[in-house]
Amino acid sequence: MTDQVKYTQKLKDAKVLVIGGSSGIGYGVAEALVEHGAIITISSSNPDRVQKTVDSLKKSYPSATERIAGHACNLGDQATVESNIKELFEKVGKLDHVVYTAGDSLAMMPLESVSMEKMVQAGMVRFFAPLLVAKYAPKYLSSGPKSSITLTTGSVSERPMPDWSVIGSFATGLQGMCRGLALDLKPIRVNLISPGAIDTELWGMMSDEQKANMFKGLSEKHPTGKVGSVQDVVYSYLGAIQDYNMTGSTISTNSGTLLV
Repeated sequence: MTDQVKYTQKLKDAKVLVIGGSSGIGYGVAEALVEHGAIITISSSNPDRVQKTVDSLKKSYPSATERIAGHACNLGDQATVESNIKELFEKVGKLDHVVYTAGDSLAMMPLESVSMEKMVQAGMVRFFAPLLVAKYAPKYLSSGPKSSITLTTGSVSERPMPDWSVIGSFATGLQGMCRGLALDLKPIRVNLISPGAIDTELWGMMSDEQKANMFKGLSEKHPTGKVGSVQDVVYSYLGAIQDYNMTGSTISTNSGTLLV
């Protein structure tokens, strides 16, 4: 006699595309999906990085090598972003879920330095590309609330900071995008994860000392007493993917930074 399995097998053999899966939160989500039995495809802009990520995942999960694949897709070029996304879905084929964690360097800039060109470029990967992903994904997602698209914003969408007006506007816009897409794509579910500061490669432009000082200051302010880790926030993505009753919702995972 075997135990019933109601809660731990919902992602077994589910086909999931993780856009931005070669590093940071996306890589963690990809790891968690493999551990839950999903069939995953990771994507990012650099073909070599995609292949290294696929190789790394296969090394970590040797029993799951047939369930791991990758395709490059450049989301940062306005002239090609839509055709690249269309081609990515054609390569991947039928899916059950799409997770979008792709990001580029944070476009912090004083308002006086803003130009139309800079604004558009700041939103390419973080705003316009996910909207185009939502345009093409339904053709490949199985219809119904068991399928989902999970997008990513950041806590600046809820708590603005100086010199973040441009990127903060796109981050906040993703909340409206999520709610609108939940209606436009129904019964496919669309949700949004809003992490605070997370210890990822995103801070690579800082020296080790600068990063350590920043994280120390944040940890002293956060009610949790720490900066979030990738291993923490992946559970928010797993929850959004597996909760068939959730759509149009934003999940905040931010060490309590919005409280102080």
